[in-house]
Amino acid sequence: MSALAPPERLGAVPATRHCLDLDALDALPKAPLALSKVIGEQRRLADEELKRLFSEGTDIGELVHARAWVVEQLVLAVWERLIGPDQPLALCAVGGFGRGELHPHSDVDLLILTEDNAALDAPTTQALHHLVQVLWDASLHPGHAVRDVTECMSQAQRDVSVMTNLMEVRGIAGDGRLCDALAQALDSEALDSTALWPSDQFFKAKVEEQNERYGQFEDTIYNLEPNLKEGPGGLRDVQMIAWVTQRHFQNATLHGLVEHDFLSEDEYDELVDGREYLWSLRWALHELAGRAEDRLLFDHQRHLATSFGYADANGVAGNADVERFMQRYYRVAMRLARLNERLLQSFEEELLANRAHLPSGPVDEDFQITDGYLELIDPQGFVYQPILLVKMFNVLAGHPEIKGVRAATIRLVRAHLYLIDEAFRSDPDVWRLFFALLQSRQGVYHQLARMNRYGVLAALLPAFAKITGRMQFDLFHVYTVDQHTLFVVRNLRRFAHHAHADQFEHAIEVFARIDQPELLYLAALFHDIAKGRGGDHSILGAQDAEAFCQTLGLSAEQTALVVWLVRAHLLMSLTSQREDITDPMVVNRFCAAVKTRQRLDYLFVLTVADIAATSPKLWNSWKDSLLWSLYEASVEQFERGLADPIERDEGVEQTRQEALAGLAPEHHQKAQALWAQWPKRAFLRLDLAQIIWTTEAVLRDDHRPLVAMHSDTDKGVSEVFVHAPDFPGLFALVARELDCMQLNVLAARILTTDNGQSWDLFQVMDHQGQPLNDSDSARLIETLEKQLDAQVVRPLAPRPIPRRLQPFMDPPRIQIRDGRDGLTALEITATDRPGLLSAIAETLVGLGLRLFDARVATFGQRVEDVFMIAQSEGDSLKRLDETTQAALYVELMQCLKGEDAVDE
Repeated sequence: MSALAPPERLGAVPATRHCLDLDALDALPKAPLALSKVIGEQRRLADEELKRLFSEGTDIGELVHARAWVVEQLVLAVWERLIGPDQPLALCAVGGFGRGELHPHSDVDLLILTEDNAALDAPTTQALHHLVQVLWDASLHPGHAVRDVTECMSQAQRDVSVMTNLMEVRGIAGDGRLCDALAQALDSEALDSTALWPSDQFFKAKVEEQNERYGQFEDTIYNLEPNLKEGPGGLRDVQMIAWVTQRHFQNATLHGLVEHDFLSEDEYDELVDGREYLWSLRWALHELAGRAEDRLLFDHQRHLATSFGYADANGVAGNADVERFMQRYYRVAMRLARLNERLLQSFEEELLANRAHLPSGPVDEDFQITDGYLELIDPQGFVYQPILLVKMFNVLAGHPEIKGVRAATIRLVRAHLYLIDEAFRSDPDVWRLFFALLQSRQGVYHQLARMNRYGVLAALLPAFAKITGRMQFDLFHVYTVDQHTLFVVRNLRRFAHHAHADQFEHAIEVFARIDQPELLYLAALFHDIAKGRGGDHSILGAQDAEAFCQTLGLSAEQTALVVWLVRAHLLMSLTSQREDITDPMVVNRFCAAVKTRQRLDYLFVLTVADIAATSPKLWNSWKDSLLWSLYEASVEQFERGLADPIERDEGVEQTRQEALAGLAPEHHQKAQALWAQWPKRAFLRLDLAQIIWTTEAVLRDDHRPLVAMHSDTDKGVSEVFVHAPDFPGLFALVARELDCMQLNVLAARILTTDNGQSWDLFQVMDHQGQPLNDSDSARLIETLEKQLDAQVVRPLAPRPIPRRLQPFMDPPRIQIRDGRDGLTALEITATDRPGLLSAIAETLVGLGLRLFDARVATFGQRVEDVFMIAQSEGDSLKRLDETTQAALYVELMQCLKGEDAVDE
């Protein structure tokens, strides 16, 4: 067949010099099985050579083009052996292959053009089948479509992603007439004349596509395991710019944006450098994973940090090294996302004519509104008045009708960040504007976030620049420190506007009493600003906050409040989660540290905002209930007066009387008889609602063993109550069944009455973070009652550690010491994992130890449990002797290490 369109084949680059034996490709067999073996071996040898070149630092741009060239030679060789020159078919490369950009395990996307797809005969169909099969067997990962030109254009009309693929099509073999026909159909004039994805519609569709893609990643680049290709600030953002450029300007190179004045040369270099950095990461990631992996998974991050030079003198990357490595990634992704945003804004102004109805006109002597967007009137305005770099955000906050900032002005901001120097930061008028922004009635969060995107916030606050893009290598903090900080401000603004009342009812209520919310926003900006410096970030951040408040000219009282909030921002969360807040002495100590009701209000809303901004999954009714219980108890103490603290005995009696009042009068005598068997601490360990409902359960049903369930909707948990004759292994038995049902034990209260009955309460959620449904509750009750009646502890098989947890398995800490009432206290701090509580309990049973009390608490990925235990000596019990303590320590360390990691 004639080849009217010459093949658009890739040229060899220096990196391909030793990749392929071209003579071997000229002598390939035709039998598919033998052919796939030779092609597979050639592919393997080429990949080894490219891997060596990568390790030696060969330019990544050359490598991605080299691998595309290698793949093209192999595909062409197979095509020539199996299809030949006389078939009415054309072979085209699309996608990354069409662009000439492939990584070690990239898919090879092919389009096979036919004259009439419906008329393909059986031999041709069989030949195409062999072609694809040989490529698969050679591990070239082909993705293919067989279509005629009409089908291509019909598919493109319905789907912008198909249209995008066709824009990158490259004919490499076969019938040139088919390639000609497709090229003519895709010609810019032809597309415009047929109204097939005109520039403006193509742009709108690609923006919608990007927004949907961003939504899959929570609209942030700062995911713990970011996707290099699809995530915000990833390679797809660069391709998005290239596609729009190609469709509108008919220019297939990014440098065309410079020629059309959409990018400066410096911005173009930044765009290309960012793309090549991500290419390097992706190449290394493919090699490390041994497959087409685009996610920076936790278990890869440490290896990659080492590979890219972030390691100690021994060549090992610690957590801090991983954080520095990821900070580099996040900063590159942030710059690419900023360029993407600004360029799309420029394209919108160029392509879309639907903004003329939006308002235009002057705002003041410096700014104007053009088609709904803010614009600097004088392009030299920032040079003459650098303070406008801050004033711009005050203008935006004061005019909520403004939709955004014009692309040219965004570009001017980025170009003039150098003006924010020490002299700029010494100007009192700058800080008056900044503080006025914090005092605005609207737009506080949005403008601070915009300042961060444009680089102004980091330039204005050098300490903030240090946390920009800084991750924390754990499962607790989902976002980088700067993103988390801004999300804290966002949450505070939600409280101010009564938004998300279903999640933040109590915070909204308390926020209404805050008289200076701008001080809260300041505390939020500085609460984590010292992360990563070493030392206590709360203390270091408080020092920074004090200096900044003085720069702002705040009063001594205002400064003292902000400084205290930064220094104590963890106090309330730690107290509510780690300590027994039903104990009056705990509340007394907390109130003594807080000192005033005003501080309590500020600290409460800051704590809620902080926890909820740490991870989308971290804030729940359970956390809310803990904080609110501590808040209410503290309010009561402040109303009573710090000089008159509630004593434990007084607290016990008060709780007893309130519990009686909550029971029906006819139950009072039986309830008091039950309570007479309780250790006094039970009235401190259980809250009022727990005492009432568990007592009612026992009075209502006198059979033993008794298991009862209660859904606490306020706390968002289910409570499992176990009342049975105590025996060695009871706790292990219950823990095992809870683990078998994949329930998350948030807290446990293990009590033994004076007459040898358990009064144990477990607060649990299902694996989706919800209370148990009726069916699961009934199944758990039935199973537990049978097991408790049999009193047989069946150990669980060791549970492997999920892959996601493996990089965060910190060494466990075990402390064994003398406890109260002649018991031994066992304290365990460890990384949480499935089956942990059950494993601990079974270890105690295996050593013949008795459990008398326990406090089980989970904080993100960490557990902090305390058990009161004893060993038998004849018919009596005693504290653990040194031999038993040593044996316990060894056994626990063994079980806490866990098994090998597995995928979840």
